[in-house]
Amino acid sequence: MDFKQIQELIKMINKSNIGEVTVEQKDFKVTIKQKEEHITQMVTAAPVQHTGGYAAAPPPVSQSSHAANSAPAEKAKEAAAPAANTITIKSPMIGTFYRKSSPDKPNLIDVGSEVTPGKVVCIIEAMKLFNEIESEVKGRIVKVLVEDASPVEYDQPLFLVEPA
Repeated sequence: MDFKQIQELIKMINKSNIGEVTVEQKDFKVTIKQKEEHITQMVTAAPVQHTGGYAAAPPPVSQSSHAANSAPAEKAKEAAAPAANTITIKSPMIGTFYRKSSPDKPNLIDVGSEVTPGKVVCIIEAMKLFNEIESEVKGRIVKVLVEDASPVEYDQPLFLVEPA
């Protein structure tokens, strides 16, 4: 069983109600367990740790004007519709997205950073393995679409790149 087959298996398990599956071959064994309460904690904990200072944070509850209520919807539309002249770098797997190679290191890339094919743009942790995600395009990062240490899905957009 190769790495892509394991990724597809994880993807199928996450979409199903199966709690655990074990695949055993000649000299290989993999067990995948899914716990609903663990996944829920992961989804709710990431934004709590990283909401300070981000533009995507919701407006204070005390604002009730129509303009305040429509602003988040407009921002969501902008984020969902990439510019026509950009290329999207997408997640090749399900896992946790990290912008740094370790907590004490600087971000691998930021808005304005130049990328080339083979340059590491982020880390995605899946099943306790830290996978370096490399750019397949040459250009400049114009937008980071995911917050640091947040869960990502397979094929989820991570970065917008203006091609060079």
